[in-house]
Amino acid sequence: MFEELREAVVEGQMNVAVAKVRQGLADGVDAGTLLREGLIAAMAVVGQLYEDGEIFVPEMLVAARAMNGALAELKPHLVEQGVAPSGKVAIGTVQGDLHDIGKNLVAMMLEGSGYEIVDLGVDVAPDKFIRAIRDGVDVVAMSALLTTTMTHMQTTVSAIQGAGLRDQARIIIGGAPITKTYADEIGADGYAIDASSAVRLVREVLAG
Repeated sequence: MFEELREAVVEGQMNVAVAKVRQGLADGVDAGTLLREGLIAAMAVVGQLYEDGEIFVPEMLVAARAMNGALAELKPHLVEQGVAPSGKVAIGTVQGDLHDIGKNLVAMMLEGSGYEIVDLGVDVAPDKFIRAIRDGVDVVAMSALLTTTMTHMQTTVSAIQGAGLRDQARIIIGGAPITKTYADEIGADGYAIDASSAVRLVREVLAG
């Protein structure tokens, strides 16, 4: 059944994935096990296929939507069983930037990998990221698609430092114009080139 659930997610068959979760729950399978062996394992496969060039962003989005549907079915049972997320991530597109496809994909991939997501949306001012840190997120993930808006990442990092909260959360950045050099320059903890590497980066910064 786990193999069928994973296959449904990887192939983007949301109705099948939801049905497999329901079947597993009805058969008495632990919700946490369905999450780990089904959804998280499936998203790991999706990430690897993307990195290997076997699938592309549209296929990733379809798989992530299938995972989201299955996860929605699973969430009440995870809460009931007290299954803790792997970490809490606030994600948003920086101030002045209204692009959200990349951000949404990263959020879906992270959620499917067991993280609790606080989606701050687009055009996010520094004070919203600061508020999220005060509310207890472990990671702040910032996205920008334009060279004209990426400078707001530095503004946000400086604002977080000015608020005395820099040690309270890890900061990662990503988006088309972003480089590792820029991440180092502004004092971010890491840079991810795509949604798949963002999941790995969050895992690394929380373990570090």
